[in-house]
Amino acid sequence: MKRIAVCFLILSVLSGPALGAGPSISARGAVLVDGDSGRVLWSYNGEQSMPIASTTKLMTALVAYQYDPTLQSVVEIDPDWTGIEGSSLYLRAGERLTLEELLYGLLLVSGNDAAEAIAASCGGDRADFLERMNQTAAELGMTNSHFSTPSGLEDEGNYASAADLAKLARAFLAVEPLAAIAATPSATIGQRTLLNHNKLLWRYEGCIGLKTGYTQLAGRTLVSAAERNGQTLIVVTLNDRNDWADHAELLDYGFSAFPRTVLMEAGTVLATRPVSRTLPGLVTVTAKETVGCALAPGEMAGCQMELPAVLQAPLEAGEEVGRLTFTLNGQVVGETPLIVEYGVASLEAGERSLLDWLRVLWLGMD
Repeated sequence: MKRIAVCFLILSVLSGPALGAGPSISARGAVLVDGDSGRVLWSYNGEQSMPIASTTKLMTALVAYQYDPTLQSVVEIDPDWTGIEGSSLYLRAGERLTLEELLYGLLLVSGNDAAEAIAASCGGDRADFLERMNQTAAELGMTNSHFSTPSGLEDEGNYASAADLAKLARAFLAVEPLAAIAATPSATIGQRTLLNHNKLLWRYEGCIGLKTGYTQLAGRTLVSAAERNGQTLIVVTLNDRNDWADHAELLDYGFSAFPRTVLMEAGTVLATRPVSRTLPGLVTVTAKETVGCALAPGEMAGCQMELPAVLQAPLEAGEEVGRLTFTLNGQVVGETPLIVEYGVASLEAGERSLLDWLRVLWLGMD
């Protein structure tokens, strides 16, 4: 079946900042990433693997959700999961909490005991859970990462790059219940009042999380995300003594230098295609989703449409028949399915004979 490629989109004619320009910060590794497209807007040692401390818990939460998307399974606390050093939810042996409550303890106060309880209860045992963490990392394209602990308390064998943690953050934000927990400033769990360790929730307008971390070897680690005017940006810093200020500076830089540009609006009519085995023999094709990307002035994005030259009936309204993909510097920065605007039924065999004859006369198709 013939497919066609179309269009190049010029988004601006002005000059703009190059990738890599930007603020001077204190981190050993850092990235600024567009939440829509996953595009890296700024990087310093972004691909270098480093200890990540409790930012590990973003992966722990994501894998826990895979086991129980309802978050309502009840966990009875084993004595082995209590008394864990470092930050804690102060779990007591024998008490019963839902997975959701444990996740609040994991993400707000960085409870190492909550991490161990989640890992041991969700997958059957801790080793299985850790294996799933690494499988999920591979699926997300986190090529410079490895997880050996659900808490991040131990640094040996537990590491990631800043760019990999940004990929994890995008996947985390796509899970609405997890994103809502991480954006919560405070919560009450039974007799416990939990205050989120992420000070950017109060200090930076539009901050929606995500996770702090610290060990002596890793130093201060931080993954943050912020939303403004429909745009989401993600910042990751590793081993950064001045992380609160650095995140604010990088987010300000991103919103200013790389505003969100709408590449395609949902519902835009992109093509009309003939449809075999039906009358009338034409159908309108539209973009299913709005596509946006953070772009600097002067940048150009190309777009390619993959769509059959002739569609086959029957078709239902909203049925996907192709795909529109946007690229920048050889990398995909957005895509949307193409759908038919309305449905068409298939004609019977005898009716199709008449239709084929009419198509030859009217459309020149043989």
